Amino acid sequence: MDFTGFTNEDFDVFLINGLEARMEAIKSTIRPKLEGLGDYFAHTLSALTSDEMFVHVAKHARRTINPPKDTWVAFANNPRGYKMLPHFQIGLWNTHLFIWFAVIYEAPQKEVIGARFTKKAAKIYKEIPKEFAWSIDHTKPDTITHGELSKNDLLSNFTRLQNVKKAELLCGYTIDRDKTIQLGTEGLVEQIEDVFNRVAPLYKIAQNIK
Repeated sequence: MDFTGFTNEDFDVFLINGLEARMEAIKSTIRPKLEGLGDYFAHTLSALTSDEMFVHVAKHARRTINPPKDTWVAFANNPRGYKMLPHFQIGLWNTHLFIWFAVIYEAPQKEVIGARFTKKAAKIYKEIPKEFAWSIDHTKPDTITHGELSKNDLLSNFTRLQNVKKAELLCGYTIDRDKTIQLGTEGLVEQIEDVFNRVAPLYKIAQNIK
């Protein structure tokens, strides 16, 4: 496996000023590690979901002024793109690492997916671990832990996914930077694997896979 764990240098990339300088650092320090994780977890996620998963490392190609505040590798069942599909992500902000199952605003099937989640709300509420997190905006680092949500709160998020054009919903786990570094290669891979095992059922609900 071509992955050696994350370091302070990786997280500090997001403190570099200027688009060009930060992008250069992302490409040279973080991207090879994301590619290594991508190659490894594409197989894991393909087995977990019964869908062939393709790797998409963020290129940040549309940016012309503002340097990226985070970066990631995504996994989806289409080799050409992932944003329009339910997908998985592993990535970094300056403060933490995230591991997500994600439905973001570009997904045209959000209304259908939200309805499927609503139908399975009791099961989802019971089975997601309390220490896991939810996000309603992938462009911000803010999350809320599952243990803080009531079942009605969760249902509200599912309804919002159906009714609000820019709505998003992500579920997974975040690890602060110091813990991420301490976990090292093997510890982090085990942690990511565990999270994907726990959120893979959400993908199956979203895709209506029995």
